[in-house]
Amino acid sequence: MLRLSQLYTRTRKEVSEADPSRNAQLLTKAGFVSRLMAGAYTFQPLGLRVLHKIEQIIREEMDAVGANEVLMPALQPRDVWDATGRWDNVDVLFKLKGAGDRDLCLGPTHEEVVTPLVTQYIHSYRDLPQAVYQIQTKFRNEARAKSGLLRGREFRMKDMYSFHATLSDLDVFYERATTAYHRVYERLGIGDRTLLTYASGGMFSKYSHEFQTLTEYGEDTVYRIPGTKAAINKEIIGDQDALAGIIPGYKPGMEKEFEEVRAIEVGNIFKLSTRFSDAIGAKYMDEQGKPQSIFMGCYGIGPSRILGTIVEVLADDKGLIWPEAVAPYRLHVVSLVREAAELAASEPIVKQLQAAGLEVLWDDRVGFSAGEKFKDADLIGCPHRIVISAKTLAAGQVEYKARQDETAEMLTVEALLGRLSA
Repeated sequence: MLRLSQLYTRTRKEVSEADPSRNAQLLTKAGFVSRLMAGAYTFQPLGLRVLHKIEQIIREEMDAVGANEVLMPALQPRDVWDATGRWDNVDVLFKLKGAGDRDLCLGPTHEEVVTPLVTQYIHSYRDLPQAVYQIQTKFRNEARAKSGLLRGREFRMKDMYSFHATLSDLDVFYERATTAYHRVYERLGIGDRTLLTYASGGMFSKYSHEFQTLTEYGEDTVYRIPGTKAAINKEIIGDQDALAGIIPGYKPGMEKEFEEVRAIEVGNIFKLSTRFSDAIGAKYMDEQGKPQSIFMGCYGIGPSRILGTIVEVLADDKGLIWPEAVAPYRLHVVSLVREAAELAASEPIVKQLQAAGLEVLWDDRVGFSAGEKFKDADLIGCPHRIVISAKTLAAGQVEYKARQDETAEMLTVEALLGRLSA
């Protein structure tokens, strides 16, 4: 349980227009984040609880595919990037000088670190496949950091890397990872509007896959294939050879039937092939004792970006709306009191709710009107709200309303617990 009277943050009516994005405005007003500079935000207590819940869901699904969790250094030496030829080719690297004039960078990604880390233990085909992941703060020297948590210079990222003896084995794991990503988005409350999107593979492979969440506030344009939850990224929509390879039965001109929609990228996966293992000379011995290249895959998903996306997608004109699985607290209890002595009558109910296992945010503040407290509850966006007042106490009930309901109803505490456990 958290008492609002003990929370150092406060809601705000107005915030700076330095970042006018929907997620930045609402999260700042509700006290979930605080902007230090463009692309860098402090996660305050309520925002940090949401971020932790998002990361835990991701962690559980990565564990379910058999990946091991690690935590690699964010600070990386130049030599590992020189080994793969990327020190001068990645334009978003934060580069800095260490003691002894040593070239260092802050990692936007970890292929250069994870490849030698894992392959030092891979000697035989019996040592494969393997997969590791981490959830870490990463850094990109974005020229135009914007859109709140959607395009940051410092951000949270889950990056997973898999290692395989053959391309076919990589293909199998890649499909398992794709399924796991869909489970993540379903649990986060955005699965019904998140599309698997074909995109360019860049320097690594012919194609990669993005997971794009539909919203009118999205930065990306994608083309949805009618009747499916699949889409094509704008970069490849004019490539008929690519379309033929992606869409069964494709015929030239079919793309005119696609639906152009706006979306936010919430994940990206791609096959690295042997690009990084070959760069460092990592091999394994096959069944005939011959050295072979190690195939790799990379799987990224941004917890902080997802937090911002949930706001962009689900919030309304009153404030935030959190899915049950990631809400900072499941139940917002509003005590309508004029003086501190009146709070004592609310406390047994709050303790009963807490004892039943509910996460409770208790507005126990004195000197605030009912209207102010209701507005704050809507802005903070917990899924359920109850009101305790002299009127409800006299009736032996509480006033209950779900965040998106227009009207409230009177319930006993037992009935409320039954409702929330259903």
